[in-house]
Amino acid sequence: MAKMSSPFLLPSRRAFLGSMAAGAAAFGGVGALSRLARATELDPIPDHYFIFCYFSGGWDILLGLDPKDPDVFRPELNGDTFIQPAYGLLLDPTVNQEPMNSAVPGMDFGPYIGDLVNWAPRMSVVRGMSMDTLTHENGRRRFITGKPPAGLQARGSSMSSVLAACLGIHAPVPNLSAQVESFNVDQPVYASALQVNSVEDLIAVLGPSNAALPPEVSSRVAALLDEFAACETTQASSVLTTGLEQRLAAQNLVDQRIDALFDFGSNDPDMVALREQYGFTSNQLSSAGAQAAMAATAITADVSRVVSIRVASGLDSHDNWAAEQGPAQRSGFNLVATLAADLESRPFGNTGDSWLDHTTIVGFSEFSRTALLNSRLGRDHALTNACFLLGAGVKGGTVVGASSDVGMAPQAVDLATGAVSAGGVILRPEHIHRSLLHMIGVEDDIDDLRADAVGALLS
Repeated sequence: MAKMSSPFLLPSRRAFLGSMAAGAAAFGGVGALSRLARATELDPIPDHYFIFCYFSGGWDILLGLDPKDPDVFRPELNGDTFIQPAYGLLLDPTVNQEPMNSAVPGMDFGPYIGDLVNWAPRMSVVRGMSMDTLTHENGRRRFITGKPPAGLQARGSSMSSVLAACLGIHAPVPNLSAQVESFNVDQPVYASALQVNSVEDLIAVLGPSNAALPPEVSSRVAALLDEFAACETTQASSVLTTGLEQRLAAQNLVDQRIDALFDFGSNDPDMVALREQYGFTSNQLSSAGAQAAMAATAITADVSRVVSIRVASGLDSHDNWAAEQGPAQRSGFNLVATLAADLESRPFGNTGDSWLDHTTIVGFSEFSRTALLNSRLGRDHALTNACFLLGAGVKGGTVVGASSDVGMAPQAVDLATGAVSAGGVILRPEHIHRSLLHMIGVEDDIDDLRADAVGALLS
């Protein structure tokens, strides 16, 4: 059974850091954990980071990543094409009621792509991807793990956990997740996500406890533990030595005062500027904007190698589609564009690169919505999906795959070229996951995904 912390429960620092020690013991102590880490972790570790951006509820790809020409797919042809763009029904006067062209020829987007359209030269879009499910939980877990769930139960580890296992042992919080599910069934314990609801939760976990012992008492406890660590009985026990080493690691984490990096509610000029950049106030620390700022900070401060955030919600538009779906998507796309711009503006050491040159952003939702409107002028759940990748390792200005011109069904694709091909394969989340692993030099199928990487996505 997958180990998952609910994204709606704040773990105490003691529980989170204590689980590291317990998990290490379960693997057979420090030696076993180190061996397992070496078996998974890359050597040398690439300077590569990942941010997963979740659009919650099931997005309408006609409005964003996979538009259709309304002059071709006219209402009178709905019975033949089973595709109804319905751009003319949109209630938002601020958008054009037609697809948008990007700076890349042949790479068009729906009317609500927002500022993300400006990042087309750095972005790959995957179209015609099959999710094999119409259930929110299944679709979400299908993409997160790259494996079909067993019922509603996730059947594999999150890609964030697998990537963190490869990259993250030297980061204080290798895998950080805000309001996004995460699973670890077969990866080292250090790769499990620290799951939080808000920036305040993260500060509470990383910062010193309000119930700290008086200095003299703390000193005596530390001395007693040091004496206990030095005795022969302790030295002979992998469980005890693991627990003591993890105590030191936890104390070191708190002593670094990493929590101060995320004090977004303060009046410090840098924090005020960050709030303005990401569009949230000091009392909106659970908002999507605060999560995006948290992701940028965690990555650029080298606190985390992999971060997952929820950038948009309210996309389950079975009705009132014309008013709600597009604006909700656009807010998420704009936030991703802000995140990309922030990473591009930050130098990556003295390399001449930016942080975006070393960070891959993945945008996804659990599935898309039907190509035809329902009787309530909304859209229901559809198997066909799309996703996008932006930044490091991505072949920019690329569209891989396509939905069909009848019902927007998935079509087989040549993985090397990205073109529709009768001899190709239907794209699924596991193909995306294998591609992400290829970006960091992992070409073996270490997560048993049983799918090949999409060469057309890789720079």
